[in-house]
Amino acid sequence: MRDAVALALKQNPDVVLARYDERKADEAVRIARDPFIPKVVVGSGLAYSNGMPMSIEGSTPSIFQAQGIGSVFNRPQSYRIAAARENRRTAALDTAAKQEEAVWRAAELYIDAERVVKQLDAVRRESDGLERALEAVRARIVEGRELPIEGKKAELMLARARYRRQALEGSVRTAEDALAAVLGLEPGERVRVVTDQRPLPELPPSADAAVQTAFQNSKQIRALESRMLAKGHEVRSAKASWLPQADLVAQYALLGRYNNYDQFFNRFQRHNGQLGVSFQVPVWAGTGARAQGAQSEAEAAQIRVQLRNTRRKLEDDTRRALADVEQAETAQQVARLDLEVAREQVSVLLAQSEEGRAPIRELEEARFAETGKWIDYYDAAAALEKARLAVLRETGTLSAALQ
Repeated sequence: MRDAVALALKQNPDVVLARYDERKADEAVRIARDPFIPKVVVGSGLAYSNGMPMSIEGSTPSIFQAQGIGSVFNRPQSYRIAAARENRRTAALDTAAKQEEAVWRAAELYIDAERVVKQLDAVRRESDGLERALEAVRARIVEGRELPIEGKKAELMLARARYRRQALEGSVRTAEDALAAVLGLEPGERVRVVTDQRPLPELPPSADAAVQTAFQNSKQIRALESRMLAKGHEVRSAKASWLPQADLVAQYALLGRYNNYDQFFNRFQRHNGQLGVSFQVPVWAGTGARAQGAQSEAEAAQIRVQLRNTRRKLEDDTRRALADVEQAETAQQVARLDLEVAREQVSVLLAQSEEGRAPIRELEEARFAETGKWIDYYDAAAALEKARLAVLRETGTLSAALQ
């Protein structure tokens, strides 16, 4: 199971897609910071002038030009950067949540596949025993020691066992294919589970402790809190649209005499430069910024409602998962006692059969029933292990317990 969990964390499709979203969020922070990073553009405004030199796209005709610009004070953009950083944190939490879900799905499907493999092994042993019993019954019929109807009954028992075996073989293929999909394997690649004995995971000491651990480790709650902080930054960005903005501006130009500068200006200078700050003071920013702020406030209110509902649902799910563990433990105990009774019945009939006081058919019917009890016991054991893992899933400690 540890190998399956490690593979799911590495290449589960949902986890891989979440990592790409996290990468996009990281790049969004760089995009938001871009206005504060100085930019330098070089080029040329080379042109021939007839008469007074005029501007070309707002620049003086020159042999070589270089311009640099970068924001110095832009409060709305600063809040957008803060919002982008919170969105990046949200994306990281979403990736962690996807990893937890992938671990849960891998463990759940592994337990299901392991369960049906154990059941199939029990049914195979049963089929082999029924085939030997059928041969013995046929021999006794030939000897006249059994009625022909006993042969029909033995054939019926074997047919039932083969049908159960065929159904379990299909279940094994289905379970292993589902596990391969969760592990992100390529189409056509198969996975084989290995049955092993492992201790059941430890649970929190009490329901209240489990709920507190769930609140502390919940990726969903932390992601909602991060989204709410991002919306708060968006609201502040919209309100800051009325504040002035300042940009650092620098430019250099290499001029040539062929543009008639010496004819229309008192003094000609080939090397020219400027360095300064450009100020912009919004007089009327329009209604868009205010509407955007109101929209972000509404979205933040929605997130607060979702956060409250998520906390309530997480508490209910955690307590329900603990109750399911108690019920699964009782079911396993019943299945174990039922299996012990069936095994004792087989032992009694085996001793009677060796003494000639019980027919072979009755013994094989008891063994058939015992195999059914084994199947029920494997179902109950798998249900108990999944129930305990479900508690760890709710408390956010599943990955740590399985790695």
